[in-house]
Amino acid sequence: MARRSGREMTRSKQEPGRRAFLTSLGALGVVAHLGRGRASAASRPVLKKTIPATGEGLPVIGMGSWLTFDVGNSEPLRAERLEVLQAFFDQGGAVIDSSPMYGTSEAVIGYCLGRIANTSARFSATKVWTLFQSRGVRQMEASRRLWGVERFDLMQIHNLLDWEAHLETLVDWKARGRLRYIGVTTSDGRRHGALEQVMTEQPIDFVQFTYNILDRKAERRLLPLAAERGLAVMINRPFRRGALFDFFERHPLPGWASEFDCANWAQFFLKFIVSHPAVTCAIPATTRVDHMLENMGAAYGRLPDPDLRERMIRYVNGL
Repeated sequence: MARRSGREMTRSKQEPGRRAFLTSLGALGVVAHLGRGRASAASRPVLKKTIPATGEGLPVIGMGSWLTFDVGNSEPLRAERLEVLQAFFDQGGAVIDSSPMYGTSEAVIGYCLGRIANTSARFSATKVWTLFQSRGVRQMEASRRLWGVERFDLMQIHNLLDWEAHLETLVDWKARGRLRYIGVTTSDGRRHGALEQVMTEQPIDFVQFTYNILDRKAERRLLPLAAERGLAVMINRPFRRGALFDFFERHPLPGWASEFDCANWAQFFLKFIVSHPAVTCAIPATTRVDHMLENMGAAYGRLPDPDLRERMIRYVNGL
């Protein structure tokens, strides 16, 4: 079985009651059918941000798959991931992010997509992660087969590995309609200098990096640069690998969180991220339907304004 994220491990020790969970969902206008692991579409429109290159709107909450979808051929575990992905689409989700680095995640995503009916909003995003241009071509073709898609919406160069070689391929494929958008990613602050160079000089549409309420280094250069260059921004590790729950979940959510329609800590963390003007979407990962519903709740209602964002920072810093 795939290793659980920090959030999954934290929640298994300190799980909220079913009644409290349903109450929080009710406050968001979301009805959870937990017996079937499904949720109906929320009554309010999903919050979207636009991709600067085209003006296309994307829901502000997407889905990552690192660790969580790497379950191999286990039918019971694949069935659980199917329920998670179904809940994602039922709640207005679109962006699914993966990588060949994530073990069997791409194969499991493809398995699930082939069994879900309401995937018309799907925005498929994966990565190329290998040395040498020819190997990259083979890897991307394999990813397309695993997902079962005709073309990817977004292909990203994972952690900038051999980015010059792969970018040549991606520019050609985009010109020929074999993909829609080009991106680069990093999850390591040591690569921020190289990332800035690519963002400044190269013909990309998306950039992906880490940003959360405790790790705000991206506010200094990356987020302003993305806004300046007209790049869509996808945020990974929004929960700091689950550490944010370890730090703060034992503390009460502030009452003023209701001012931006926030019902739980997951939404507190996510709404902080996606309320930044330069952020397009965040991609939390989970193995559980109830956590998916909490995450997707951040895609509805109001977002914090600049004053509330500062108040959120002060609150967590004081805990």
